[in-house]
Amino acid sequence: MRDQVREWMPTGRTRAAMSKRLAAAAASMTTAALTQITDRYPWFSELDANNRASVTLVVRAGVDGFLDWFRGGAGSVEQPNIFASAPRSLMRQLTLQQTVDLIRTTVETVEEQISSQLPRSDRPTLTMAVLHYSREIAFDAAEVYARAAETRGAWDARLEALVMDAVVRGDADESVVSRASTLGWHSPRGLAVVLGDLPARDASLRDLRGAAARRGLDILAAGQGPRLVVLLGGDFTTEEEALAHASGLTSYFGAGPVVVGTVVPDLVEAVVSARAATSGRRAASAWVDAPRPVSARALLPERALAGDGHARRELAHDIYLPLAQHTGDLMRTLDAYWATGTSIEATARRLFIHANTVRYRLGRVEDLTGYAPSDPRGGYVLRLAGTLGRLLTEP
Repeated sequence: MRDQVREWMPTGRTRAAMSKRLAAAAASMTTAALTQITDRYPWFSELDANNRASVTLVVRAGVDGFLDWFRGGAGSVEQPNIFASAPRSLMRQLTLQQTVDLIRTTVETVEEQISSQLPRSDRPTLTMAVLHYSREIAFDAAEVYARAAETRGAWDARLEALVMDAVVRGDADESVVSRASTLGWHSPRGLAVVLGDLPARDASLRDLRGAAARRGLDILAAGQGPRLVVLLGGDFTTEEEALAHASGLTSYFGAGPVVVGTVVPDLVEAVVSARAATSGRRAASAWVDAPRPVSARALLPERALAGDGHARRELAHDIYLPLAQHTGDLMRTLDAYWATGTSIEATARRLFIHANTVRYRLGRVEDLTGYAPSDPRGGYVLRLAGTLGRLLTEP
């Protein structure tokens, strides 16, 4: 680029004389640029006094930088980034589009001032110089925002990891909720922790976040060793709805099981979901035909056998007790059903009741628990619930 500049850049006394005339017009250029920015962009007037002063500083640095750049022979000396003089708060306050508008307006105003305030003989050279210098400023702006984005991305990743660690450990309080909100968490209607293996590719999880956003879901995600812990939030309140949402995201996990924890209403209670998902992920390999994803509740038998006390109590209190306390002899019917090899007719003969009565009672069991005694998986859950229920609830 410097070789191209040397083709039209004047040398010696000519450049010195032009630089002197340009310096005389620099103050009016800065004033005119600020006037144009004020007239064109309402956002400038909405800034506080400190940030407006910072914008003024950047515009003045741009005009003065152009003068120094031209006087020095268009890049013969390394020029400082004009945004370096602005406080960091300004770069956080201005969007990239607003910064582009600021640069464009300043450059256009400088060109207009050159055309009206400087001799005709200077205009072609200075107009060409403005064109080249504006390219330098554009690269400066891109560097500033790229560095800011990189810093913000690293900070967000650390903050997200802290939030997810608090959720898993059960330390999610109001301060964690506040931190999550800075990451785009909107306190959705329901949320669930989803646990799986960390993918070998895309360590940034960019595709996972994009897929969740397209489905209208809030998401926080972090790797914890070989595991990928994801907090999904959205307009859902049931386990089935959470599974449906998670099923569209399983391809972004590693190859192992993907377990969806209990649905809870807010971030403070997310530990309940995380605990269930962690227990389910640990025990998932015991169910060879488990779907992917699978709910932690569907893994209750495996979790109970692996030593999860919460799973044992859920089987005993949420599945066994409703059956044992029902007035329709449901547990007695189930026991006879297992004892006769799941034969409805043999069960009826054993209990001296009609076969349709057996069918009715088995149907009531499914209504109360969600598990069908005739289904192999449902029968397994019900039998284990009966065993644990008698051990934990009966003297």
